[in-house]
Amino acid sequence: MVTMSILSKAEHDRIAAAIAEAESQTSGEIYCVLAQRSDDYFYPSAFFVALSILIVSLPLTVLAHYWWIDLRPAVLLGGQLAALATSLALLLAAPRLRLLLVPLHLRYRRAHENAMRQFLARNIHVTQKRTGVLIFVSLAEHYAEVLADAGIDARVPQERWNDAVETLTEAAKKGELTDGIVATIGLVGAELATHFPAGNTNPNELDNHVIDI
Repeated sequence: MVTMSILSKAEHDRIAAAIAEAESQTSGEIYCVLAQRSDDYFYPSAFFVALSILIVSLPLTVLAHYWWIDLRPAVLLGGQLAALATSLALLLAAPRLRLLLVPLHLRYRRAHENAMRQFLARNIHVTQKRTGVLIFVSLAEHYAEVLADAGIDARVPQERWNDAVETLTEAAKKGELTDGIVATIGLVGAELATHFPAGNTNPNELDNHVIDI
């Protein structure tokens, strides 16, 4: 499967330059991952649709009985199955519709789980001094997160990362995603430079570019 790039080459280059600039002042490492979505949400949305069909069919059955309509069990079951099949076909054809049927807390949880997977898969947790930071964005969920390794979490309070995420999300709302990522890299780099300044040797342990997934 080929993943279409979310950002242009110029935007990729700009982010890479921002990471290199930030890392020149610190022994920490910054890594960026930009996801189009963190799940396809087919099964959660299908469950919601199936449950909704069952719930709606119950009062309809009661009303049919009240109006003296002979609604046989086979007819009711056939109608439910037809509605379910049509709904599932629509969910398969319209991935964006699935997001509208999934609760916000589930979308955020899936995005956070994806961020954790990326943190481990990209080896951000194996830097020499445990000073790796992941800037993660999942576009479909409108979700952003800054994940820091153990060496950083011991010194930098979570409020600093919350401020960085707010900067990114506010820029993204204005359609300025790249500006938001670059600004967030600057904020993260400033925190790292304060607590983990660059030493005499400052090896680059992680790639200085944003990954599209």
